Amino acid sequence: MAREPSFMLFSGSSHGELAEKVARSLQIKLGRIRIESFPDGEIGMQILDNVRGKDVFVLQSPARRPNHYFMELLIMVDALKRASVRSIAAVIPYYPYSRQDRKDKGRVPITAKLVADLLEKAGVTRVLTMDLHTEQIQGFFDIPVDNIYARPLMVEALKKVGVKNAVIVSPDVGSNRMARKYAEELGCDLALVDKRRVSARFVAANALIGEVKGKQAILVDDICSTGGTLATAARVCREMGAKSVSAVITHGLFVGGALPAGIDRFWVTDSVPSNSAEVDVVTIAPHVADAIRCIVSAKSISLLFKE
Repeated sequence: MAREPSFMLFSGSSHGELAEKVARSLQIKLGRIRIESFPDGEIGMQILDNVRGKDVFVLQSPARRPNHYFMELLIMVDALKRASVRSIAAVIPYYPYSRQDRKDKGRVPITAKLVADLLEKAGVTRVLTMDLHTEQIQGFFDIPVDNIYARPLMVEALKKVGVKNAVIVSPDVGSNRMARKYAEELGCDLALVDKRRVSARFVAANALIGEVKGKQAILVDDICSTGGTLATAARVCREMGAKSVSAVITHGLFVGGALPAGIDRFWVTDSVPSNSAEVDVVTIAPHVADAIRCIVSAKSISLLFKE
């Protein structure tokens, strides 16, 4: 008789496909849950499995509808807590409001901290996420936070297609650290686009630091929302003589479904559901499953996912 696992995995409605892939990698079945909407838009929910005394993982990626999906996550956590689970780990591949992580001007919120407070208050005992916009967000929590990285998966995908005469380009100063890691692992040069944000929707580039002329420019960033930053960086690279321009993005939101102009090829992960047939999708499911195994067996995640 097969031994029943000591942990369970549940999924919200934001990314059922990824949750199914993670469950298959773990060789378990997703927990049963009923999610419904009342006529006035309120979310109703019922856990359909016995979860008493279980370590529970809840996968939700609040992309494109962050307010709805995040509220759904909080309600799911509350339902599980009241069903007497032992622990609740929120698996949030894409952390919502991560770009609002500081007061960069007067009288603005630090919404990334508010998200952390709400998760803890609801009953989350651990957070598993991927490529946080800034590492400092981990400090907003008083519970363990495991931030794993998509880079090993993306580097492997790039090596499969061949990276020759390439330069890794950071589209802004904030992505420079991530770009440097890619450049080191691929053995490529590094360049940086000096960008300033004019508004929430528009960016402007001032200069390119580094050499891209005659090379394959590979833009690296964690989030692509409207694509303004990438489009600006791609234009600068082409103006400076880049032979081609590709982009490697962890969280491809692509709001509106359109891809940024001037980029020949995109690689994205499935941390959020893909809304474009024109991108190469690299699944993070085995990555997430390995991290869950480490948590369940009390093994070090850092040995698997080196920063």
